[in-house]
Amino acid sequence: MRIITVVLFFLALLDVNAAQRINGAGASFPAPLYYDWAFSYQKSTKNRVNYQSIGSGGGVKQVVGRIVDFGATDHPLQANELEQHKLLQFPSAIGSIVVVFHLEGVKDGTLRLKNSVVAEIFAGTITRWNDPKIAHDNPDIELPDQKIVTVHRSDGSGTTFNFSYFLNGSANFWRERFGVGKTIDWPGGIGGKGNEGVANLVKQTPYTIGYVEHAYKETNGLSAALLQSASGEWVAAEEESVRSAADGAIWRSEEHFYALLALQKGANVYPIVAATFILLPAERTEKNRQVVEFFDHAFKNGDERTRALGYIPLPQRTKEMVRAYWKEHIKGLKE
Repeated sequence: MRIITVVLFFLALLDVNAAQRINGAGASFPAPLYYDWAFSYQKSTKNRVNYQSIGSGGGVKQVVGRIVDFGATDHPLQANELEQHKLLQFPSAIGSIVVVFHLEGVKDGTLRLKNSVVAEIFAGTITRWNDPKIAHDNPDIELPDQKIVTVHRSDGSGTTFNFSYFLNGSANFWRERFGVGKTIDWPGGIGGKGNEGVANLVKQTPYTIGYVEHAYKETNGLSAALLQSASGEWVAAEEESVRSAADGAIWRSEEHFYALLALQKGANVYPIVAATFILLPAERTEKNRQVVEFFDHAFKNGDERTRALGYIPLPQRTKEMVRAYWKEHIKGLKE
């Protein structure tokens, strides 16, 4: 009996060791989605995916340093950067960034903020909630005579990159004073680490305004402002308005899918939409096969949960382009 017990113990160890394990790190923007996908994948295959939400900047650094099996970033790398660091890149999902606020008595989806006004708030030129430029578009809301406290990311962030890209296209002065980047020289306010940190600070601090991925708004019960489409309509980050931006994206596999989705043209198109991307070390063929098996499982089985969490799945034609890209760059993939 004792021999049988020992044999069963070692067989169990072999079974555990036979399961694949991959490690990723990076953007907090898609973290809730990757956690959900990883849970489903392990349940179906027994293979484990460990993901650390450390920000896009951290994800790029870790995959460049070959510390993780895949990096995640909301700031896509251009072809010359990918070539320099011997990386592959493909999109995994699409999401939206919302402008969240903490104002007692002001309901979600009722506060209207022109895109240029959002830029002035984060530039520090509009400093009080009852400023005439805010009041003009909100005649039915009693705005407090209180100082606006801006909340921004304290770490290198793809969310900041896409948000600053939106601000850059919404106000001419932003380009001259701040520009676009994963970090911005903010003129004031308070910083939070990750989307989690910004969401928590807005939730806990009255009179704040910040920017987070839509899923963090939902899970924290935050209120978000209506923004303007390129055609001037007031629009919320809803599935139809975000998908409209995604449908307008132009993906080119020869450019490793580099694309920015904010400020897409058209009516009822939400203005701050972003794809999130996966980076792979080009030389790690076997581990890359394991990574893309995980993402292919998500592409095939995860669309319903993707929508439930507030993200938009890649269009089917884009998924097929990504699969063709995998086949071209990673040898020995299963059909």
